[in-house]
Amino acid sequence: MKIACVGGGPAGLYFAISMKVRDAGHDIHVFERNRPDDTFGWGVVFSDQTVENLMANDPVSGETIRGEFAHWDDIDVHIHGECIRSSGHGFIGIGRKRLLAILQARARELGVVLHFQHEAGPDLADWADYDLVIAADGANSRIRNAHAEHFDVDIQVRRNKFFWFGTRKMFDAFTFAFEETEAGWVWAHAYRFDDNLSTFIVEMDPETWHGLGLDAMDQPEAIALCERIFARHLDGHGLMSNATHLPGPQAWLNFRRIVTGRWSHDKFVLLGDAAHTAHFSIGSGTKLALEDAIKLAEVLNRPGLGRAQALEEYQAERNVEVLKLQNSARNSTEWFETLDRYLPFAPIQFAYSLLTRSQRVSHENLRLRDPEWLEGVERWFQTQAPGGRGGKPVPPMFAPYKLRDMALDNRVVVSPMAMYSAVDGTPTDFHLVHYGTRAQGGAGLVYTEMTCVSPEGRITPGCPGMYAPEHVAAWRRVTDFVHANSSAKICLQLGHSGAKGSTKIGWEGMDQPLPEGNWPLIAASDVPWSAGNAAPRPMTRADMDAVRDQFVAAARMAVEAGFDMIELHAAHGYLLSSFITPLQNNRSDDYGGSLENRLRYPLEVFAAMRAAWPAERPMSVRISATDWMGDQGVTPDEAVAIARAFDEAGADLIDVSAGQTWAECKPVYGRMFQTPFADQIRNEARVSTMAVGNIFETDHANSILAAGRADLVAIGRPHMVDPMWTLRAAAQHGYRGVRVPPQYLGGMSQLARNLQRAAEAGAALRS
Repeated sequence: MKIACVGGGPAGLYFAISMKVRDAGHDIHVFERNRPDDTFGWGVVFSDQTVENLMANDPVSGETIRGEFAHWDDIDVHIHGECIRSSGHGFIGIGRKRLLAILQARARELGVVLHFQHEAGPDLADWADYDLVIAADGANSRIRNAHAEHFDVDIQVRRNKFFWFGTRKMFDAFTFAFEETEAGWVWAHAYRFDDNLSTFIVEMDPETWHGLGLDAMDQPEAIALCERIFARHLDGHGLMSNATHLPGPQAWLNFRRIVTGRWSHDKFVLLGDAAHTAHFSIGSGTKLALEDAIKLAEVLNRPGLGRAQALEEYQAERNVEVLKLQNSARNSTEWFETLDRYLPFAPIQFAYSLLTRSQRVSHENLRLRDPEWLEGVERWFQTQAPGGRGGKPVPPMFAPYKLRDMALDNRVVVSPMAMYSAVDGTPTDFHLVHYGTRAQGGAGLVYTEMTCVSPEGRITPGCPGMYAPEHVAAWRRVTDFVHANSSAKICLQLGHSGAKGSTKIGWEGMDQPLPEGNWPLIAASDVPWSAGNAAPRPMTRADMDAVRDQFVAAARMAVEAGFDMIELHAAHGYLLSSFITPLQNNRSDDYGGSLENRLRYPLEVFAAMRAAWPAERPMSVRISATDWMGDQGVTPDEAVAIARAFDEAGADLIDVSAGQTWAECKPVYGRMFQTPFADQIRNEARVSTMAVGNIFETDHANSILAAGRADLVAIGRPHMVDPMWTLRAAAQHGYRGVRVPPQYLGGMSQLARNLQRAAEAGAALRS
């Protein structure tokens, strides 16, 4: 094949090399608009896996590159006058100019024709003599931009400003340095990439950038300012720019996250940054480009595979890896864009939060990298926990917590899960066994499913209630068992179904109306849950008074029933949620319109319940932090205001869920997918939060807690199939502080021994 590579960076050069090592007969030309030694970056960071891929693909260039890497193992985080160092991270770096020189030499050796200072055209007519044209011309790809409608291009410009400097200061660790200026915080990402040079990326939010006057400075002025800000980290060394051709303000960039739905059109094929970008804070852009090149060369040279099939496989396989890294990069980008949330943290927690920001590095992964450092984090976490255990290195999920006078043994919560097994609102033996078993399983707190405050407030005929004397007696059996046979506390979640009521039990048809025996529905407005559900009657003031009093009566009954805590359910499109979300609330009175008005009635109900509930016992509120409908519904920023309002009214905990407020919503699922909302609310509203939503591993729980993303972690579905989830986690970690029912001590000891043997066997295999 005769192939043109437009762009002489690592992507284009390495694709040319990869094609030639597979078939020397290919006629490949690389066209680069700049000179051979021009480059606009400084250092490139790789992982060990990327190096292995390079060695397998082309051992000649791979060996040369590997021989010139700078290696380092540590990360230093400088914040609030302290330096927190952790080890075991295993970074590898090389200068971008040196990498290009190696690849250029190898390409020439293989017979690739290199054309420098050549401005390649973006039109198909410009490439009539070529079978394929590889667009490896970077994030500003002329080919991609000229044919954007065919590539389904989505470009998102991120908010922070950054400048990619170099310096002769040799950093012996990958360094994050945070400095406070009169205009705000400025920080640097710095790392050594050869024996003489380091990369030094300076980043800040746009408000700080304007406040420092960088929007009006030329490059020498900007460099001088950054040298003053980071003087104690540079040790007298200066900063260097290789973008001197740009006016000062233009040399500061905003990262552009690029996603393309199609990677090929006619004879054009996108490669590397032309197809996708990953934020520099996770250092994977060049890695993705080189691995794209390997895969594309492999499919194009596979016998019997047509070009169309080859390009489909190229995109399908590489797109999975790209999406994984882009998701991690998005998490990392957002951490730096919301830095103010984490600045009040103690330096050690700030460093932990930074290290785990992308979710690619977890709690146990840090233990593998630097067990001594992680034990220091765990000691600190225990020391600062209310009733902490003397600074012992214990996983964060086993730290105690306190809400008012209610002391929890640990941070694990059995999430509220609908069981649909009540009879006329009365809990049955199923509930006694269900909640009793999970309390014995070691969790610090057990939630009931949503318990309804009136017969008409039930979601289904199988939902439990708290509106009749027999309900109090039945729930008392449950709480007495929990208190007598475990150290767990138990919380009653109270709610009213609103427009989502009078439906079949879950396994017979979720949210589907009953075929008979329906009851009338009320809600904030006459908005049905879906086209198949009945329209509710808009609540009058008399209705609002009656429902408020039902909630208060249920709270008083909860005292009689022996509950340690109650929660007001104001999420998921149920009655109180129907007031909060503008999707369901179209009222024109004092209870509709602005967020303040939409919160008026839910806050009124909460205040009345709080007054009836004992002052020493805690009360929480569940909210939907987003309607998953963009600006049309509740947004995460509004959720912060909602949480503040309930906190000011006396809430002790915000139970942060999301969605289920609108049938046409478009949620974004994934592991721990709702935790970012708990993080934002906790660290912007400065309130206690509980994270919930696809949290299913101990690693998830420990990472969330240690990073300060939530105070409690609710585990739902895993507790359905494993009531002893927390005891199993304790055995896994060798932790003996969880209360085990004496009847189960033998099994717990055997489990701990089995897990220890498995861990030892795994360690032996790894060694």
